[in-house]
Amino acid sequence: MPIKLYNTLTRKKEDFIPLEEGKVKMYVCGPTVYNYIHIGNARPAIVFDTVRRYLEFRGFDVRFVSNFTDVDDKLIRAANELGEDVPALADRFINAYFEDVSALGCKRADVHPRVTETMDLIIEFISALIEKGYAYESGGDVYYRTREFKEYGKLSHQSIDELKVGARIQVGEKKENALDFALWKTAKEGEIAWDSPWGKGRPGWHIECSAMAREYLGDTIDIHAGGQDLAFPHHENEIAQSEALTGKTFARYWMHNGYININNEKMSKSLGNFVLVHDIIKKHDPQVLRFFMLSVHYRNPINYSEELLANTKASFERLQTSYENLKHRIGASTNLTDNNEAWLEKIEKLHDQFVAEMDDDFNTANAISVLFELSKLANLYLLEKNTAEEVIQAFMNQFEVLFQILGLTPGSEDLLDEEIEALIEQRNQARKDRDFKLSDEIRDKLKEMNIILEDTAQGTRWKRG
Repeated sequence: MPIKLYNTLTRKKEDFIPLEEGKVKMYVCGPTVYNYIHIGNARPAIVFDTVRRYLEFRGFDVRFVSNFTDVDDKLIRAANELGEDVPALADRFINAYFEDVSALGCKRADVHPRVTETMDLIIEFISALIEKGYAYESGGDVYYRTREFKEYGKLSHQSIDELKVGARIQVGEKKENALDFALWKTAKEGEIAWDSPWGKGRPGWHIECSAMAREYLGDTIDIHAGGQDLAFPHHENEIAQSEALTGKTFARYWMHNGYININNEKMSKSLGNFVLVHDIIKKHDPQVLRFFMLSVHYRNPINYSEELLANTKASFERLQTSYENLKHRIGASTNLTDNNEAWLEKIEKLHDQFVAEMDDDFNTANAISVLFELSKLANLYLLEKNTAEEVIQAFMNQFEVLFQILGLTPGSEDLLDEEIEALIEQRNQARKDRDFKLSDEIRDKLKEMNIILEDTAQGTRWKRG
């Protein structure tokens, strides 16, 4: 069965059929790197990393490109406030971005192009648009003639006359029409700038993605993705620029993730309620934040609060505990039971159900529900008087495969340090020697170190509290 995805362009679910069989060209708009990323930036990073992982799981060779906007008004303003130059500020926050999204389980793109490293391509792109009559120079600035592109508004499903209402020409702009948008901006005194046929300046925001996508993925790409806030005007303008230049479809499928609310209010800098990933992952397991983001369908809004994150942590740990229980039993099982096939069929059925949910517009929320069914089934199996290593291993393999698709790790990755290992061994010996006073003292000491012990028929297990 083909994967179905919701295409913002057509406003319906469609069978996903890439241009080239077995290969996917995917572009995701990246951040403007003037600060640490907030959870609004983290959502598309997590969502489209998961889409990429699932496409790869389904056998596609995915070429994944995601850009950095490393020069714009926000960067210039932040650099001035901090007394840094723009490239140094951008480098610092690009490194911070990689640290944060890596902690969230996101793989690096095949290419992470930067505006400052793509300047020649951007200037060539703008020059070609001028030659074709789609753009014009005005006092050192270059603008795109929006009315020249007859399909303008097709992504946001607005007519150009509807868009004209409320459009204004700002002070200092020299546009022919209020709807025209900047491709190149004249540099103000003291600003970072590049030479161009129109004088020193820098690109407008929208042109960068058109130039980068074309350079690294070609004239037509399979999937273009980003946050819902980018659909208009950013993605609308990308379509206008790219299709005016090439005469070809720019992107066949457009995907947009929903907004994030903070404590039931829309996140915005003006309200001061935005939350930085850098701060969250100091207090919480980054996997829990990723699990939280995937617990809601990517197109729906999601509400963030500390309480909801705590609830998510408890749910995620239930799945991890199921996996750890299986892992703990693997050496204490045989293959002598006579109902292995029935259990293996149940496991395979849940695998197929997970795939079916992900095939339906990457529905991670429903896919996670299948993981809980797998957990429930595994817990039920472990109540059996005799367990088979073959079945235990099949359960573990499913947890590992399905978690990996979601960019998660099923078991605890924490390692005991030598002191804690020695204490557990010492306690085990004390119990053998029936020195229960010492055994209890060691248990209490470990508890103070946030290590919880669980004595089972198969030996002592531990977990962090």
